[in-house]
Amino acid sequence: MSAPHRYPATIAAPVDHELVIRKSRFLTHLAPVGSVEEADAVIAGIRKRAWDANHNCTAMITGLHGDQARSSDDGEPSGTAGVPMLEVLRRRGLTDVVAVVTRYFGGVKLGAGGLVRAYSTAVSEALDGAALVRREVLTQATVEVPHAEAGRFDNLLREWAGHHGATLGTPSYGEVARLELWVPAHELPRLTDDLAAASAGAVRPAPGVERVVDVPD
Repeated sequence: MSAPHRYPATIAAPVDHELVIRKSRFLTHLAPVGSVEEADAVIAGIRKRAWDANHNCTAMITGLHGDQARSSDDGEPSGTAGVPMLEVLRRRGLTDVVAVVTRYFGGVKLGAGGLVRAYSTAVSEALDGAALVRREVLTQATVEVPHAEAGRFDNLLREWAGHHGATLGTPSYGEVARLELWVPAHELPRLTDDLAAASAGAVRPAPGVERVVDVPD
């Protein structure tokens, strides 16, 4: 059976990181974004806040497939800041993320190679502290159970999800408890078997739509 299709990951939440190299301070801000416009707004906010910095260099990748990318050296020698930052984001397999590295010059020139290493390291170290969110095409599976059994099956599905690349959706409670799980398509037969075993055959998942779902790592 084929494995679930994966898209580039993104980060779960903003991250800030400071790196000092030969008296220059490199302050990295990473943020998850949903569009180029959101990324531009993050950059504008940093530039307003760090108006007194020597440089606010930027890199962004957006789009579900990571097919839109932009970078800026913001006054650093061409190719020594924005592009190296962008390459770190690409090597990590990320999208929908913007990186801004604010530099306060410390009086010691680093040279072109030193700048490339500094900006790359600044973003790489910040990403080391980021929680990632992977994206996969998953299939909705709805499980209807009596209210008295909802707690038991919720726990069962929660544990099952952790071992099978699935993630819980939003439950609803009407005449019965309607639990939702987003499952890799190739795991649906296993889910059917495991629910049958847990319910003496009384509970079966109803497959629904497919969609790209964010799954915390």
